[in-house]
Amino acid sequence: MTAEGHLIFSVACVIFAHKVELSPELAAGDWWHLIPGALLTSLLPDIDHPKSLLGQRLKWISAPIARAFGHRGFTHSLLAIVAGLWFIHTRLPAGWIIPSDAWHAMIIGYLSHIIADMLTSAGVPLLWPCRWRFCLPLLNSQQGNQLERALCLGLMFFAMLLPQKALTSYNYEQPARLVNSIRFEFIRLLNLK
Repeated sequence: MTAEGHLIFSVACVIFAHKVELSPELAAGDWWHLIPGALLTSLLPDIDHPKSLLGQRLKWISAPIARAFGHRGFTHSLLAIVAGLWFIHTRLPAGWIIPSDAWHAMIIGYLSHIIADMLTSAGVPLLWPCRWRFCLPLLNSQQGNQLERALCLGLMFFAMLLPQKALTSYNYEQPARLVNSIRFEFIRLLNLK
């Protein structure tokens, strides 16, 4: 997938995550934190490719990672996500300068890259160092990026049209009242016989 496709796909994913209230931080998140957070990390897994958009700008990081793991290796795995989360929670000071909604959006941006690469025939090694490739080949790189652009923009517009899930207004007492009324009616029916 191209850098443009990854950027659009990350925006679609963070809009979707906000609408379905994937986490309280994302549900209440500020768009000025969510969109930049997702965009910031949407190209990060391709740091393992020296000719990628990010790899060209950070060759001093990209070249050693490419030699050690190759393209679509460690950086495209669940292990990389776990390692990144571990680093954030153990090595960075509490209350760091990045707001929590932006952190959640950054995780969505990174995951969106991996999901988008799963839509290609090359797939990704989710369980790295195991070499199994996980893919759902909807996109073919030989067809150009028109299909990719259409798919990503379509997903973004779908996410924008999705209604907001209102978990914050959910009445948690309602199911308890329902169970009590059913129990009351059941006892009343037993007493009638």
